[in-house]
Amino acid sequence: MMKKSIINAFVYTLMFVAIQAGAGLLVHAVWQHVAGGTDITVAELVTTIAVFSLLTIIIFLSAGWTKVSPRWLLTRQWIVLIWAVIAALGMVIPVTWLQENMPELPNWIEDQQEQLLSNYWGYLAIGLLAPLAEEVVFRGAILRTLLGWAKNHSQQPIANSQAYTAITISAVLFSLIHMNPAQMPYAFLAGWLLGWMYWRTGSILPGMAYHWANNSIAYILYRAYPDTDMKLIDLFKGSELHVYLAVFFSLLICLPAIYQLYLTMKRAE
Repeated sequence: MMKKSIINAFVYTLMFVAIQAGAGLLVHAVWQHVAGGTDITVAELVTTIAVFSLLTIIIFLSAGWTKVSPRWLLTRQWIVLIWAVIAALGMVIPVTWLQENMPELPNWIEDQQEQLLSNYWGYLAIGLLAPLAEEVVFRGAILRTLLGWAKNHSQQPIANSQAYTAITISAVLFSLIHMNPAQMPYAFLAGWLLGWMYWRTGSILPGMAYHWANNSIAYILYRAYPDTDMKLIDLFKGSELHVYLAVFFSLLICLPAIYQLYLTMKRAE
């Protein structure tokens, strides 16, 4: 059963990549025919992500690979969504500091990212549609399948060790599909946290709240500070002390928020 679940998880991942590639080729071909030229514009990038995201959501839901239900929403656990957003806010500076102190990794899509982040329509793509599609696939389909093997086999609640294994596999797949080394370390950490939230609630909504907040913060920060070479120390006028204090106080926001998630998250009956 576990082997079948892992195979299904990889199939869903490959399907996600195939839809992305197919949407990109289709939109590019239509764009060339209508607008002419070979350069990829912001409008084409936004359209590609929109088409890809919508197709992904439609295919995964209609095929039954992702199961959706209003049960968790009806429990009205609004505080969980609030803590998820607060955790995302508190994570920004510590993760940025960690990335700055890691060996520099290639950023293969830096130009496309800057195009999207510098355009108002780019927010539709990276702030709204992409998080929704990724949660539908990586938590709603892939992690649901990985978590299901143990429960289906024993008809008992999933052990923590089994759940953590499933969450880790889904986080690895989530980091790999970004296909950009510069994004992979944080994508793995975020994927693990999002997976943990899904396991505890059985719903993709808390993860969507975190994912939306995370991508929205990235968009807002780029609009405020478009210089991609800017470091935290530049932001704090060259003061290392202020950088460390910013990291410390951000952790005082992030870690309690995660602890509150631990206390408040529960599945719907």
